[in-house]
Amino acid sequence: MALSWLLYARHAAPINRNVTSCMALHQTQTLLPDAAGIATTAALLKDAKLVALPTETVYGLAGDARSDLACARIFEAKGRPRFNPLIVHLPSLAAAQDIAEFPGQALALAEAFWPGPLTLVLPLKSGHGLSPLVTAGLDTVALRVPDHPVMQAVLKAFGGAVAAPSANPSGRITATTAAHVHAGLGGKIAAVLDAGPCTVGLESTILAPGPDGTRLLREGGLPPEAYQGLCGPVRTDTTPGKVTAPGQTSSHYAPASALVMNSTLSDPATIRIGFADPGPDLTLSPGGDLVTAAANLFAILHKADALARAKGATEIHIAPVPDSGLGRAINDRLRRASAPRD
Repeated sequence: MALSWLLYARHAAPINRNVTSCMALHQTQTLLPDAAGIATTAALLKDAKLVALPTETVYGLAGDARSDLACARIFEAKGRPRFNPLIVHLPSLAAAQDIAEFPGQALALAEAFWPGPLTLVLPLKSGHGLSPLVTAGLDTVALRVPDHPVMQAVLKAFGGAVAAPSANPSGRITATTAAHVHAGLGGKIAAVLDAGPCTVGLESTILAPGPDGTRLLREGGLPPEAYQGLCGPVRTDTTPGKVTAPGQTSSHYAPASALVMNSTLSDPATIRIGFADPGPDLTLSPGGDLVTAAANLFAILHKADALARAKGATEIHIAPVPDSGLGRAINDRLRRASAPRD
């Protein structure tokens, strides 16, 4: 681990100086999810440029995971703390096995849920070839095989590992449409590959399997009921003292206006978000369905933030959401979005 940190520190400073001069040199273009758009995306990635890509969970800000320059540009574009590791996206389990070891229940989890909204934090293999910026100096790496045809086509055309955190400024509301990406990162990245809204709408669940059991590092698009039967009880470690996976900082996913959870107030001076009630300004799911609410969450928060600015409201109030199934991941995001800003 000491060597990883040495490499990380050695590369970080000079790369960051290069990034600032590069970022203002391009307009952010929109690419279509066709053969030409995919080919252009692969070429940009090979040139260490950044492209926002669609996945089934959220839009990811993608760069070549083997390139120090591309990874440094990700941190720069997002304003992301360097201690926060990146998720690496791969086309297959076989490609992941070239990069990391699969201890404990890791292989069984990967075979059951890849491709899909599950990220596994695994020990790195020697000769993995990833930039030390990807892992933030840790001896583990977060890997995912996404279940989106456009993202899969890009990964195959590119022919390598892609680092892709969510395509939004660090700590702000996650992007689930191309328009969200342009609003947050326009002018800072080369392109957005627009394949429409994301279907899951929440970031992936992050698990860390090991010989002593499995830890839950982030609630997400794969609900606990799906994986607990396979790996047994998990130990929750979602806000540790030291960040070991994305999405573990206490303040995250935040709108510009203050967010108040579990509110039953009907104050017209606030922007109100309901769960099943159509009465408030916005509603996560008119039918009270958690899958729909998860898919809508970040889009609704973007709309609420825009309404707050238009009306001069300083607070967004959101009704209670059931804390079961995907509701656990929704409430996790809301807790972090309503926490005191880091």
